[in-house]
Amino acid sequence: MGDDSEWLKLPVDQKCEHKLWKARLSGYEEALKIFQKIKDEKSPEWSKYLGLIKKFVTDSNAVVQLKGLEAALVYVENAHVAGKTTGEVVSGVVSKVFNQPKAKAKELGIEICLMYVEIEKGESVQEELLKGLDNKNPKIIVACIETLRKALSEFGSKIILLKPIIKVLPKLFESRDKAVRDEAKLFAIEIYRWNRDAVKHTLQNINSVQLKELEEEWVKLPTGAPKPSRFLRSQQELEAKLEQQQSAGGDAEGGGDDGDEVPQIDAYELLEAVEILSKLPKDFYDKIEAKKWQERKEALEAVEGLVRSPRLEAGDYAELVKALKKVVGKDTNVMLVALAAKCLTGLAVGLRKKFGQYAGHVVPTILEKFKEKKPQVVQALQEAIDAIFLTTTLQNISEDVLAVMDNKNPTIKQQTSLFIARSFRHCTSSTLPKSLLKPFCAALLKHINDSAPEVRDAAFEALGTALKVVGEKTVNPFLADVDKLKLDKIKECSEKVELVHGKKSGLAAEKKESKPLPGRAAASGAAGDKDTKDVSGPKPGPLKKAPATKAGGPPKKGKTTAPGGSASSGTKNKKGLETKEIAEPELSIEVCEEKASAVLPPTCIQLLDSSNWKERLACMEEFQKAVELMERSEMPCQALVKMLAKKPGWKETNFQVMQMKLHIVALIAQKGNFSKTSAQIVLDGLVDKIGDVKCGNNAKEALTAIAEACMLPWTAEQVMSMAFSQKNPKNQSETLNWLSNAIKEFGFSELNVKAFISNVKTALAATNPAVRTSAITLLGVMYLYVGPSLRMIFEDEKPALLSQIDAEFQKMQGQSPPAPTRGISKHSTSGTDEGDDGDEPGDGSNDVVDLLPRVEISDKITSELVSKIGDKNWKIRKEGLDEVAGIINEAKFIQPNIGELPTALKGRLNDSNKILVQQTLNILQQLAVAMGPNVKQHVKNLGIPILTVLGDSKNNVRAAALATVNAWAEQTGMKEWLEGEDLSEELKKENPFLRQELLGWLAEKLPMLRSTPTDLILCVPHLYSCLEDRNGDVRKKAQDALPFFMMHLGYEKMAKATGKLKPTSKDQVLAMLEKAKANMPSKPAAPSKAVSKPMGGSAPAKTQPIPAPVEDSVSNTMEAKPDPKKAKAPGVSSKAKSAQGKKVPSKTTLKEDDDKSGPIFIVVPNGKEQRMRDEKGLKVLKWNFTTPRDEYIEQLKTQMSSCVAKWLQDEMFHADFQHHNKALAVMVDHLESEKDGVISCLDLILKWLTLRFFDTNTSVLMKALEYLKLLFTLLSDEEYHLTENEASSFIPYLILKVGEPKDVIRKDVRAILNRMCLVYPASKMFPFIMEGTKSKNSKQRAECLEELGCLIESYGMNVCQPTPGKALKEIAIHIGDRDNAVRNAALNTIVTVYNVHGDQVFKLIGNLSEKDMSMLEERIKRSAKRPSAVPVKQAEEKPQRTQNINSNANMLRKGPAEDMSSKLNQARSMSGHPEAAQMVRREFQLDLDEIENDNGTVRCEMPELVQHKLDDIFEPVLIPEPKIRAVSPHFDDMHSNTASTINFIISQVASGDISTSIQALTQIDEVLRQEDKAEAMSGHIDQFLIATFMQLRLIYSTHMADEKLDKDEIIKLYSCIIGNMISLFQIESLAREASTGVLKDLMHGLITLMLDSRIEDLEEGQQVIRSVNLLVVKVLEKSDQTNILSALLVLLQDSLLATASSPKFSELVMKCLWRMVRLLPDTINSINLDRILLDIHIFMKVFPKEKLKQCKSEFPIRTLKTLLHTLCKLKGPKILDHLTMIDNKNESELEAHLCRMMKHSMDQTGSKSDKETEKGASRIDEKSSKAKVNDFLAEIFKKIGSKENTKEGLAELYEYKKKYSDTDIEPFLKNSSQFFQSYVERGLRVIEMERESKGRIPTSAGISPQMEVTCVPTPTSTVSSLGNTNGEEVGPSVYLERLKILRQRCGLDNTKQDDRPPLTSLLSKPAIPPVASSTDMLHSKLSQLRESREQHQHSDLDSNQTHSAGTMTSSSSTANIDDLKKRLERIKSSRK
Repeated sequence: MGDDSEWLKLPVDQKCEHKLWKARLSGYEEALKIFQKIKDEKSPEWSKYLGLIKKFVTDSNAVVQLKGLEAALVYVENAHVAGKTTGEVVSGVVSKVFNQPKAKAKELGIEICLMYVEIEKGESVQEELLKGLDNKNPKIIVACIETLRKALSEFGSKIILLKPIIKVLPKLFESRDKAVRDEAKLFAIEIYRWNRDAVKHTLQNINSVQLKELEEEWVKLPTGAPKPSRFLRSQQELEAKLEQQQSAGGDAEGGGDDGDEVPQIDAYELLEAVEILSKLPKDFYDKIEAKKWQERKEALEAVEGLVRSPRLEAGDYAELVKALKKVVGKDTNVMLVALAAKCLTGLAVGLRKKFGQYAGHVVPTILEKFKEKKPQVVQALQEAIDAIFLTTTLQNISEDVLAVMDNKNPTIKQQTSLFIARSFRHCTSSTLPKSLLKPFCAALLKHINDSAPEVRDAAFEALGTALKVVGEKTVNPFLADVDKLKLDKIKECSEKVELVHGKKSGLAAEKKESKPLPGRAAASGAAGDKDTKDVSGPKPGPLKKAPATKAGGPPKKGKTTAPGGSASSGTKNKKGLETKEIAEPELSIEVCEEKASAVLPPTCIQLLDSSNWKERLACMEEFQKAVELMERSEMPCQALVKMLAKKPGWKETNFQVMQMKLHIVALIAQKGNFSKTSAQIVLDGLVDKIGDVKCGNNAKEALTAIAEACMLPWTAEQVMSMAFSQKNPKNQSETLNWLSNAIKEFGFSELNVKAFISNVKTALAATNPAVRTSAITLLGVMYLYVGPSLRMIFEDEKPALLSQIDAEFQKMQGQSPPAPTRGISKHSTSGTDEGDDGDEPGDGSNDVVDLLPRVEISDKITSELVSKIGDKNWKIRKEGLDEVAGIINEAKFIQPNIGELPTALKGRLNDSNKILVQQTLNILQQLAVAMGPNVKQHVKNLGIPILTVLGDSKNNVRAAALATVNAWAEQTGMKEWLEGEDLSEELKKENPFLRQELLGWLAEKLPMLRSTPTDLILCVPHLYSCLEDRNGDVRKKAQDALPFFMMHLGYEKMAKATGKLKPTSKDQVLAMLEKAKANMPSKPAAPSKAVSKPMGGSAPAKTQPIPAPVEDSVSNTMEAKPDPKKAKAPGVSSKAKSAQGKKVPSKTTLKEDDDKSGPIFIVVPNGKEQRMRDEKGLKVLKWNFTTPRDEYIEQLKTQMSSCVAKWLQDEMFHADFQHHNKALAVMVDHLESEKDGVISCLDLILKWLTLRFFDTNTSVLMKALEYLKLLFTLLSDEEYHLTENEASSFIPYLILKVGEPKDVIRKDVRAILNRMCLVYPASKMFPFIMEGTKSKNSKQRAECLEELGCLIESYGMNVCQPTPGKALKEIAIHIGDRDNAVRNAALNTIVTVYNVHGDQVFKLIGNLSEKDMSMLEERIKRSAKRPSAVPVKQAEEKPQRTQNINSNANMLRKGPAEDMSSKLNQARSMSGHPEAAQMVRREFQLDLDEIENDNGTVRCEMPELVQHKLDDIFEPVLIPEPKIRAVSPHFDDMHSNTASTINFIISQVASGDISTSIQALTQIDEVLRQEDKAEAMSGHIDQFLIATFMQLRLIYSTHMADEKLDKDEIIKLYSCIIGNMISLFQIESLAREASTGVLKDLMHGLITLMLDSRIEDLEEGQQVIRSVNLLVVKVLEKSDQTNILSALLVLLQDSLLATASSPKFSELVMKCLWRMVRLLPDTINSINLDRILLDIHIFMKVFPKEKLKQCKSEFPIRTLKTLLHTLCKLKGPKILDHLTMIDNKNESELEAHLCRMMKHSMDQTGSKSDKETEKGASRIDEKSSKAKVNDFLAEIFKKIGSKENTKEGLAELYEYKKKYSDTDIEPFLKNSSQFFQSYVERGLRVIEMERESKGRIPTSAGISPQMEVTCVPTPTSTVSSLGNTNGEEVGPSVYLERLKILRQRCGLDNTKQDDRPPLTSLLSKPAIPPVASSTDMLHSKLSQLRESREQHQHSDLDSNQTHSAGTMTSSSSTANIDDLKKRLERIKSSRK
């Protein structure tokens, strides 16, 4: 019992494994209960039992086993993981359950197996059960068979595969155990239900009694198709559907579908192939030639016995077929003929498609043999030709069949027609296209008029079948001339016809029914015949491309059936129209007169033939009026034209009457239903008048109208034949001219070139030069549509004429044909016509190929020649080949019949002499070109053997073979090559050369095809074996080909095909398939438009130059290997490369100098578009790789060859990197001069640069990045936008480089990324950068995250793709990254979003781990502490906007990421060139006149506005949708309607359209002007400023450069922009919202604008610059002081770092900083000192003292010192408490510096005013260095240093110096700045001059009026402030006072300053946009004026422009000041 209690305590799973049977029984019972309770199939509970289920079923105790089986069944049924146990459990069931005596155990075992099948594990179950059939225990065998039978019965043959079962079935019938035999019998009956033929064939040889019993049972089975009764899990819905149908009593679709699917099992596929060639009697070939017929009969009977095998193994049957053909064709004994025909039938049925290659030889012979009348022979021949038809396509044998149709023997004609009828039955509307039907109909129409009734009947049957297959509308045009009686007969036949595919079956049905095979039943009568025809199913599928393939070359052959179908339906309309018209009978003149009199005035008809021309003219006028008023339906066209043709008709002598007459004809043709019958009446007359000087134009007009009514093709044919049947050269030349124009107007579709090509040849030979010229012009127009193949027809012309034709063709080269403008509307319905046209270009060019006079050369291929080619002596073989080459060359174009030549040439392809192999390949290449599309019938017997040569070990032989294969494929299309097993057999051969060449070829061809034959699947197993080939090249090629196979076969089929691989291989291959699935291209789209057709037309151009590229590509593959012999390869490129390396340098340079003239980039019209189309259509490789392979490089080289100078291309693709550097240098030099060329080749340039990113050489990379910066600046200046193609093939590779270890490279890449946003939308950049964050390189991840942060910062959340939520989730993942920099970058980016959108960010990023969330919250808290300057009120109102981006900018620069971030900010500020991207803007001007005249508010002259209801902005109102971009759904709760309106208007500010931008600005201005509404702008300030400086950038880069643009427009735009900005910066609460980053960009933009020289050249340029000055001051004063100070510090740092930045730029930034320093005493309390000190710390870190001292200017270091000094002075020792944000303070240079300063200030005694302290900053040193100081002088210098007393101080110093001439003031000046010293010296000189010469002073270097901001020349000089020292507001009186002093001073100074505008011009015209308070503005102007004056006195170093010293009278200056004062007074009084 102890034991019992032990196991009772165990958990269930352990009980199940217990050694005690009771424990196990208990375990199984409990497990069963658990299994029944678990509802979730994916519950983890199931996994516990995963390893135990086998034990459940194999338990040794029978009772326990039963319970185990029950539990296992429930487990398999319900557990998600059950599938993993299939193999072990089923094998357990087979071995341990099926042998149990208990029936219950067996039942459960079978049930478990069936349940595994249900959960999609059918294959594994079947495999185990089949293994069970080999067991020795008959019980197990019986149970396995029973299980298989039940599975088949329940699931159907689609799930249970019959092929492996049928193989073992016969063996089961031979079993000694009766139970096994009986079960096998039941199984055979079940199989028969699902596939009748397969089982019949297999069991032919079993015991006859058994067979008889079976047959009896088979007969009893119902005939309907069986349906599965049980479904897989994935099909359960279908089951439900089926049940519904059954309950509804309907057996409809579900069942029907299934029924269709079942016959997919093809008996043929289930059979073993039999090899018979080796079994032929040894003397067969002798016997078959024997004279005795009995011997011949014996030989044939032997063959007949062999070919009875239902499936024959592929092999070379050429000899056998040749022998049998000879018997059929020439044997006199008809019995033997019948026997040979039977043998052919057997071969065709047994080989199927593999027999196709011999079909062309046999078909003509059989058809001609139909002259035999004996029914036995006829029947055998019929069976033979029907079986043969199923192995090939109608297209392939059409030539042979049509040739026999003209035979005189009526029996042959009858049987051929019957054969055509039977063949048509296998076709569908798609596989019997018009191009194929047309010649057959033409031939059959002759037969329906034959004298022999049986011939007529057969022809009627054939036409009836065609009618049934493709429908009346397609056939009717061909039956136009058939009388009604015959037409009825055809229709009657049509009704009787039963098609193989039912009614016009769609392709889907056709495919489904395609496989079942009759096997031998073919020979047995009609039923068998029908069966057999199912085999053709697959053929019609592929056949659909045949017509298009004929079109010469890959570009066209892809036409699918759809266009074919729609083509026919498109033309239905045309042809329908036409048919009616053709059918219109010709009316007698009486009837015509009667009809005409009904619609014409009676006088008109009477005067038609009047002798008086005036009466005739009047009559014509009436006639015309009547015609104009007639309705289309009422107009009797034929009657009217007959009236016109009535005497004098077209012989009219008066030209006026004639003109009217011709005009009326045109009118009738346009307005009436004009038939061809009517046209016939007038055409002759029109052609007669076409050359008439006066009437010619009217005649042409009439012809065009007729062409529109009756179709151009017909009209052209008629007109040409009429023109050339007369002798008048003028008429001939004008007809040709008319046709040239007509083709351009109507397009080329359906034009029958054959009809008039002979006339053109006549014209070319004419003596009259005008006729010749017109003919050449016509040829030029035709060339546009037909392409180069047109020239072939005229190659026999005289050289002089040929050169003229070539010149005309040359003119047309590169042009695309115009889109047709006529003949469209009338005939096309709903665009179907396009489809029709889609087929035509092919036909057009093909027509031409058909026109070529083809020579029959079969008679020259004599048996002697053939034996020569096969001779043992190689020299004789060579002679034979030479002869063949000669014959083909001589004939030029040949007919497809070439006798025994294919067999002879095929033998030479494996010649031991490689030279002969190459010669044979060359002949085959010639043959392809000479035979044209007809060469396709030789693909199987000649083309496939060429593929074998691809396995040759010699490079040059393989190259020649590849060239030949391509030449063939160009003519035949790919369908013939891919059909059948031939290709897969080649791939099966384990020859690495063959495999890699063949796979390379397929990878090139497959992407161009829109569909492929189903046989392509046969290649897949061999493709998989290539993926694991020992040879690396084979593996690589196989991987390259994989996506293209998948493109056609689909992933499912490909994955299924891995089933037969070993498990290890399978896993590897499936992984590759997954990878390929991602890269799988889409199939090329059908060319749907008529317009695209011309491109097709030009495709034949490719036929001639094809060998070269082919060779080239071959050499490339060889170059990939380090083969020392590679220079010998035939490829041009490899030779060139190797040669280049060896050249003597001097020669090279000589040669280069010769070549290097001319542009480096050639503009090819539409070149880029074509390249994009090619890449989209997968004609070329998509630019997508991890490392660039050779084929990509070669492809790029080929593409560049047409548009890049040859010498440059050699440099670009040179092996040595120094040549790449040279190439880049050249490209930089030519960048500006060849803008158009660069843009047209941009895609290629970018691709080439991506290759450089993979170079290891840093210098090339640096140079490439430098070029890219310049390139994107140029593109943004040109307003170019990158295409998707250019972006996707460049950006991903650029992003790789952002992770480079070298800082300088990363920095450049970031700069380029920033610039790219100007030419490619940031929202599209986002996904690329996001992809970069997935890199393994942590630097790259960090940089990409930083960049994402910047994008979001700059462009807002809408930049996030696909949605902000998804993007942020992706970014948030990186918070947990193991790399610190990546974590920081991710946190900073999310903080950026938080600053803009507040807590919403947490919703968007989703769930984060606790650790990550705490890091994020901590970071957000830290960032929130900083923007202390933001008013609280504002923060409360706008939580999601106020925490501005500035906080993030700091975050970015904090801690370990600080270096990176400073670069980042720098990169941001330099987005573009430091100079180039800085916007030079026209700003708005102050106009005092207007201010004076305006007594109220300032009004601005604004453009007419789109009136937005601005009042509504302030209440939630729905904005009309069209005006608003949809807001991302994530932010619905974030935006009120007001906000979205403002967002919309702001977005328009940056519009490229000036008027849109002005309107938006005006609306914003209205808001800003109204205090109550201005608050609405809150939260949008950064957004508005960004939009504004983007607009300024746009003006700078685009509008200013656009010469066509009126500069006044730009001025107006500037006015609005600056007006808005000033309005904005008047409102302090709004101004303070501007964040650091935005302020930095704004200041950058404004300073750049001031430095732009182009502005000064404009009339009002100076005023613009002054306006900017005013704005800068406003920005400095009103912005958040922390933000602006921080922005200026970062900007200074960036400008000093940027090498390309101008020194003036830095100086202006410093002057702004000085201004800020002067404001510090008033603003110090509102400044976040921690942040400012952090910025200074970063600055000092980037620029240590040593580095600053190296600067050319001493200003940066002085600026920094002054700032720090001022801060120290204002804050005292407390300053040291504000270093909290600096990590490692001890290492900070800043702390040491501050400590030193504090020490100094402690040494100072006595407190001084703020100003004195500041002034004395630089004098402290002076004091401490001198012991004795003269107090008096010190006092004087104090005065000079203070602003108020400076003049007084200078005067005192002057007096003192005069008094004590020996006094040395040098010690006082020594330690002051150079600036101050020169200021004092100059001041003294001025006073001296004033006193002596009354008023002449030397002027200092002129200060540009652009720079009032540069108020403080050096820190030691004075500090001016808008407020007084206490910071109180200053009243107007102070300014008046100052103005008086100013005037006084200016009055004294009679200076003459050349070219410098008067100071007063600072107060320029009034601001156009309104300013909150004009007086305030003037006050600030005046303060600047004063500062500016001081600057003139102080400044020695001007930051902008230096004027030469000179003198100037002060009169103008004085006058201006007076004027200014008066104005000011007036303004003030008016204000009061």
